[in-house]
Amino acid sequence: MSHLRDSLAKARGLGSAGEGVTHFWHQRLTALALVPLALWLCFSLAMLPEAGYGAVVHWLQSPVNAVLLMLTLLVSLYHGQLGVQVILEDYVSTWWLRTTLTVGVWFLTVLMMIVGIYSILKVSLATSL
Repeated sequence: MSHLRDSLAKARGLGSAGEGVTHFWHQRLTALALVPLALWLCFSLAMLPEAGYGAVVHWLQSPVNAVLLMLTLLVSLYHGQLGVQVILEDYVSTWWLRTTLTVGVWFLTVLMMIVGIYSILKVSLATSL
């Protein structure tokens, strides 16, 4: 019976870090937010009279379209980062490699967010083609 207590003593304090539920809900909420955003993007672009560069620039110069596109970009990149993080945590067993890849994905996500927002703002605030 003492070997059971030894195992229990070893396991104490090794429970959940408490971050799993928050991560789970962030992923579900971003997925839920992407449904109307993706539908808006698809229908909005499909309703353009032509698919040329000028038409898309004109469409993006609407403040509502620019803000919704930025929101779509941010939510989709964050949702993707959360998904990749789960995959890394589940399938990469080496601690240092998992941590390095997770931080790398996070930096890449932030970089893509910055470049995406900059690009949207640059096109939407341009006064002429």
